[in-house]
Amino acid sequence: MTELPAQARCVVIGGGIIGCSVAYHLARLGWRDVVLLERKRLTSGTTWHAAGLIGQLRGSSTLTKLAKYSAALLRELEAETGVATGFRQNGSLSLALSAERLEELKRQATMGKVWGVEAVMVSPAEARARHPLLDLAGVAGGLWIPANGQADPAGIAQALAKGARQRGVRILENTRVVGIRQARGRVAGVETEAGPIAAEFVVNCAGLWAREVGRMAGVDVPLMAAEHFYVVTDASPDIPRNLPVLRVPDECAYVKEEAGKLLVGFFELRGKPLPDEAIPADAEFLHLPADWEHLSRELELAAARLPILKRIGVRTFFNGPESFTPDGRWILGEAPGLRNFFVAAGFNSIGIQTAGGAGMAIAEWMEAGEPTLDLAAYDIRRCQPFQANAAYLRARIGEALGLHYADQFPYRGPQTARGVRVTPLHDRLAAEGACFAEGAGWERAAWFLPAARRTRGEQPEWRYGWGRQPWLDWVAEEHKAVREGVGLFDLSPFGKIRVQGSDAQDVLQLVSANDIAVEPGRMVYTQWLNRRGGIEADVTVSRLSDDAFLIVTGAASARRDLAWLLRHMPEDARCVATDVTAGEACLALMGPRSRELLAPLVDVPLDAASFPFGTWQTMAVGHAVARAHRISYVGELGWELYVSSDMARHVLDVLLARGSETGLRLCGTLALDSCRLEKAYRHWGHDISTTDHVLEAGLGFAVRLDKPRSRFGDFIGREAVLRRRELGLERRLVQLLLSDPRPLAYGNEAILRDGRVVGYLTSGAYGHHLGGAVGLGYVPCAPGESDEVLLASTYAVEVAGQAIPARASLAPFYDPQGRRLRA
Repeated sequence: MTELPAQARCVVIGGGIIGCSVAYHLARLGWRDVVLLERKRLTSGTTWHAAGLIGQLRGSSTLTKLAKYSAALLRELEAETGVATGFRQNGSLSLALSAERLEELKRQATMGKVWGVEAVMVSPAEARARHPLLDLAGVAGGLWIPANGQADPAGIAQALAKGARQRGVRILENTRVVGIRQARGRVAGVETEAGPIAAEFVVNCAGLWAREVGRMAGVDVPLMAAEHFYVVTDASPDIPRNLPVLRVPDECAYVKEEAGKLLVGFFELRGKPLPDEAIPADAEFLHLPADWEHLSRELELAAARLPILKRIGVRTFFNGPESFTPDGRWILGEAPGLRNFFVAAGFNSIGIQTAGGAGMAIAEWMEAGEPTLDLAAYDIRRCQPFQANAAYLRARIGEALGLHYADQFPYRGPQTARGVRVTPLHDRLAAEGACFAEGAGWERAAWFLPAARRTRGEQPEWRYGWGRQPWLDWVAEEHKAVREGVGLFDLSPFGKIRVQGSDAQDVLQLVSANDIAVEPGRMVYTQWLNRRGGIEADVTVSRLSDDAFLIVTGAASARRDLAWLLRHMPEDARCVATDVTAGEACLALMGPRSRELLAPLVDVPLDAASFPFGTWQTMAVGHAVARAHRISYVGELGWELYVSSDMARHVLDVLLARGSETGLRLCGTLALDSCRLEKAYRHWGHDISTTDHVLEAGLGFAVRLDKPRSRFGDFIGREAVLRRRELGLERRLVQLLLSDPRPLAYGNEAILRDGRVVGYLTSGAYGHHLGGAVGLGYVPCAPGESDEVLLASTYAVEVAGQAIPARASLAPFYDPQGRRLRA
């Protein structure tokens, strides 16, 4: 046994493919003092039994980049280490058995053009030609991706391990971690059964056991195993060699050929969660009991789709554990509250095909001190503490497995483990016909079913699809109310962070690109930038007093933004930052009649001179007290009313009573989104994120290069802003309005400039006032290219394979001068 070192620069916990990849990539970056600890033997958790499918076109730009990198790395590894990875690019074929799935595949093919992955729609006959074992019953078409394929998961992991060893990484098997050392908010090392190792960095790549390792450090890692099934047939001369990987998501199945046998795996509609206690403490290379009955439907469908399965025997029915997360996305990054403790876990059955990229991304993050890719959607800081609750995970994870192959409809969300995190107004809104969607654990009213419909017995229920759904009519009415009358939104899930102390202003000046040294009662819109000028947060800052500020951010960003603020707060700062989201509700009155509705109810004048845009005041509303912020995310006159959570229902009652006289309409998040897109307001995580430069995002107006310097130095990202100003912009965020009112855009549609694919919509919705789908997206440009030249081009947006002419603008199509919200 290799002797346990007393210290290391970095300890990687877990010897599966992810841990081996992280260690390998750290070593490639020159980290020489890296130790990898594996509780049993390498690959003995889930890597050894993975199917080994290699796909390169994923659902986001980031995942596709990482998957493409991973595939390219497989060739390099064989040449570098001499260890076979089993990689062969035999292509993949995905089948559609419905018109909705066919549209989904067409949309994927479009994004393949954007992200540089060849993806070709094929007819049923062409699909059969590529996979002659197919029965074509019900097949509407398919998607052929020639660069995809399959590989040997254990071989990849062993190649990564050998490459890591060759660069000096020490790998210790049969060495179980039993504790995490900490000191002053930083990780300090690990405790193993063989003794301690002091370390500057620790990476939790423990797979099935990542949640347990997280608990050792006081870090929430919300994942749980589920049983994952596949069968392997006997070999048969009737099975052609080198068949493409086959996916039939409508039948929950994938198929690969290996040595004349077929492996048929499943993501059944409702999986079987596997709680921690069901996994033996000493488990390795774990086989779980077969469950033919659980898969009876899927096995029957597979036999009909591939009739050869009825003629050849099944050699193996395999059931093994696989980790899934509540939202189906990875868990990556530095843990909030514990510096230098990183997590790379929860890969939801795509760990093999993206392991190289995931290891590279974590290693580069550790080296640079911040992500080098846009990892916001996979960042551990998005996760809510309650989501690591075992009961919650048991309720959710079976569905998470099933959603892996479900139709990827817009707005589709989970149905299990709901109603956990609700606003003070939830029950009242439900009684008024709200249909809810979940975001960051919050139940948020997405739209409202009108009372007339409810009296007929209709219920506010989602219907999903790529086309126009019935609820879009109700969203249109809410949108119209905001544009022409007055709408009321429950924005209580907005994140609220109170920053207080004698150094509060200097701390916020350090992290904010805008000047927040304003008088109490003023509000400032600003971004928090990283050192590359990318946008880490998009917030408003309200000065409450000389030494107190309130940060308001998106519901999904609160935990991340607080962690980022604390991570960059100087150690000697006399300042505290606290998440106060749950303490205040927020009711937003928006629309040209909002002043008319609110004025008789409050004790302060609301005219523009007395209460200008970008300010806040305390006012009485009914018998309650509210802090009213004159600001808008829909581009209309309006106020956000922040009230103590225990008074929120009273304030709602007061507003609704008065609203009956002014045509007040309750509105949901879909109307909010369509209004903000008409106004070209950016949304963090979609239109702007960590790799989007603040100037290229069109937010230079919120950057103050000449603002007073914080006592802690210039604001973070200032040099990157100056550098980009000098070099010129390489891309611009533009607004696009489709000329045909019929197609719908949801984001991830290709942008064509003069007939050439140049980018994609970062977000999209139907602009009910503008009369067509509207979205935002980045378009490349030459440094110094004028606005006139950029906009003189011909633009189109490709929706499911059809190029729809579109108008492009750098200014909002709706109220470009911003007169309405300042009225």
